[in-house]
Amino acid sequence: MTVVTLPEIMNPAFENRYGVPAFNAFDDITMDGLIKGAEESRSPLIIQISVKTIKFWGAKVIQDMFSNMAERASVPVTLHLDHCPDPEIVKECLRLGWNAVLFDGSSFSFEENFRTTQEIAKYAAQYGAHVEGEVVPVTGVEDDIGSETEGELISIEEAIAFVKDSGIYCYAPAIGTAHGFYKATPQIRYGRMEQIVAATNTPMVLHGGSGLSDDVFLRLISLGTAKVNISTALKQTYADSFRTYLEERPTEYNPLKLVGAVHSEVIKLTQHYCKLFGSEGKA
Repeated sequence: MTVVTLPEIMNPAFENRYGVPAFNAFDDITMDGLIKGAEESRSPLIIQISVKTIKFWGAKVIQDMFSNMAERASVPVTLHLDHCPDPEIVKECLRLGWNAVLFDGSSFSFEENFRTTQEIAKYAAQYGAHVEGEVVPVTGVEDDIGSETEGELISIEEAIAFVKDSGIYCYAPAIGTAHGFYKATPQIRYGRMEQIVAATNTPMVLHGGSGLSDDVFLRLISLGTAKVNISTALKQTYADSFRTYLEERPTEYNPLKLVGAVHSEVIKLTQHYCKLFGSEGKA
């Protein structure tokens, strides 16, 4: 088990109603820690990369890093481009061999989003890759993408048509979640997800996972969420573990011990979500 397609990971999750964590890695420490955590949990894993991270490292560097780490993994792993509104960046990643992309056309009109998503789905198919779709932007800014206000909801009929006809593999519905830290308890639209799944039999994606209660996670997974995005919680763990280690050892200058401590916390975080979402032991 090494690098696989997105459906190879999500199809079993959707059919058996468990969720697979999709973490937004941003360097070698997080990427390797996520893979090691998934291996210890015997869980499939989705590693996501933001456009901001691509602009920092370069898509080729990230692809090379992922390939090198994932080819040795004992569990199925896939590389996914998160929230990308730029078709050219999407196409570059696909040409380099990324397994899946989220073309985020949520700032476009419904018609333009549909048309561009359809074109990208056809382009991705040439490379054996798959596309995640989104119509209504999730509240909150994550890695410079997004808005502090949720976009205008489309009708259930429009959402179903988008899922069925745009060529996407999986879909991120607008159900009231948010990127970043929650400022209030979200009001989740469970019925909306349930209706879309019933009409399309398509795996759903949960955006804005960090900070939701366990009960909310489990209910949404039971309704068909096969991919659960986690970004903010990983960033928080990364920064806090660096800070804690240095505060406890203010005169120690041993980078490898520092990195090792952070790496260990990333592994623990991965194991926590694999167990919570039910993907533990599914690899």
